[in-house]
Amino acid sequence: MTLVSPLRRVRPERPGTPPPAVQAPAGEAVAAAAYPTPPLRDWIGVLAMVFGQFMAIMDVQIVTSSLTQIQGGLSASPDEISWVQTAYLIADVVMVPLSGSLSRLLSTRVVFVSAALGFTAASTLCATATSLGQMILYRAMQGACGGMITPTIFPVVYTKFRQPQLGQIMVIISLILNLSSTLGPTIGGYLTDTFSWHWLFLVNIVPGIAVAIIVWYLIDVDKPDWSMLRNFDVTGLVLMALFLGSLEYALEEGPRWDWLDDETIRAAVLIASVASALFFWRVFTYRQPIVDLRTFANRNFALGTFYTFVIGTGLYGATYVVPLFLAMVRGFNAYQIGMTVVVTGITQMAISPFSARIARTIDLRVMLAIGMGLFAVAMYLTARLTNQSSFPELLIPQIVRGVALMFCYLPANLISLSTLRPDMLKNAAGLYNLTRDLGGAIGLATIGTIMSDRLHFHWNRLIEDVNPARASVQLYLDSRAAHFDALVPDPHRVAVELLAKLVQREALVLTFNDVILMMGGLFVVGLLMMPLVRGQKSFMNR
Repeated sequence: MTLVSPLRRVRPERPGTPPPAVQAPAGEAVAAAAYPTPPLRDWIGVLAMVFGQFMAIMDVQIVTSSLTQIQGGLSASPDEISWVQTAYLIADVVMVPLSGSLSRLLSTRVVFVSAALGFTAASTLCATATSLGQMILYRAMQGACGGMITPTIFPVVYTKFRQPQLGQIMVIISLILNLSSTLGPTIGGYLTDTFSWHWLFLVNIVPGIAVAIIVWYLIDVDKPDWSMLRNFDVTGLVLMALFLGSLEYALEEGPRWDWLDDETIRAAVLIASVASALFFWRVFTYRQPIVDLRTFANRNFALGTFYTFVIGTGLYGATYVVPLFLAMVRGFNAYQIGMTVVVTGITQMAISPFSARIARTIDLRVMLAIGMGLFAVAMYLTARLTNQSSFPELLIPQIVRGVALMFCYLPANLISLSTLRPDMLKNAAGLYNLTRDLGGAIGLATIGTIMSDRLHFHWNRLIEDVNPARASVQLYLDSRAAHFDALVPDPHRVAVELLAKLVQREALVLTFNDVILMMGGLFVVGLLMMPLVRGQKSFMNR
């Protein structure tokens, strides 16, 4: 049974069509009567769900700044420890699209609360892990539960809220999404430096239990549909798991193992290819598919998910590249990196109160276009890195990026989901979140590959000019050798090694600039595709 809000019953819609345009009422009193404010219990319940989303997304990134400490605690090798991240992401990507079917089968409340409690239990187990095998298993459990948390929020939000309150809650969700990705490494580094790496997971226990209790008592938007069990598509579920799991593994591990040069990566790509073909055949032929891809027949949903893919690439890509530059080139520790990149988060918090108002006054396409353009500008400004770039040089670019993200997320979400029928939202929310996560995964894999190629390119170009026959190069070698003459047996070798490190550093700087410019170019492509989006009136007038 599909539940709709009282406001939707007053404004009936034809299935498959956008809500009819309604002129915004004049005056605050009339507006309040036309758009009744949701009760406080709805606000508290949805905000609890949003906080659960914050924990689930943050845990994707929270371990990145502490992998070295976790590696020592589990006696793992540098190659093996990356599975602490990969296991979470694979399970997350598999469960995100499945959340729609589970919500229809069990109800949204049961799925969210079960996922929140499972996430909390898995976090506790991660903190108790004593071997790499245990950690990988527990992180996969944590990722599976986290993948069910995020998509279940949107059906509740679109059922409980209408404009202008819907715009306000969507701004909060977009802010939480962006902050959780930005602050994850910073919070993780602080917890590890202050306490131990175990607190990366222990910190989830109390909030996780509180979120589950609040949502159980305050959120109830639908009922279970047990009839789905009769035709539940187990074959489709297995094919989807093989397809998405193998794809995520190849994307995560491919850059590190030279892609198809590695036998395991080749096997993963082969499995993903075969499973994807069978999965799509199953989806379009089975009477009750595990995921309904016909939602993409809605043009705005299809284009909205494309923009979500692009935004996910920029969100995760920039969050990865800028801290990596500060660590590899500038030698910053986790705290220094956090204090540098926190500007983006602060900017998002400052601009968030105005996002809903902007969405109510201008065409959503215009708002999204501004966001895409600003992100491209932010990438152009960032791609002027030098070996001395730090907080002052990154201040303005990060402010622009923070404004851009707040302009991007809200209209992309509304363009994707606001024109769908309520019975389509659960399935669509899973697909919507999947595209964001895949955008991040594909973006990071592409960044890793491009960085490797461009680093070799710039190294070879720079080394051509670093010739000992040149007077300036020989002068540098002589001065460095003289400095270490009384300290080491072979001062000339030390001087050559120092020169090689300088060349490596400059090649890295040029490589980071190339990658950042390419990310900006992707947003320019998205900007050029904006005319394909169907006309969207301002949020208040829809």
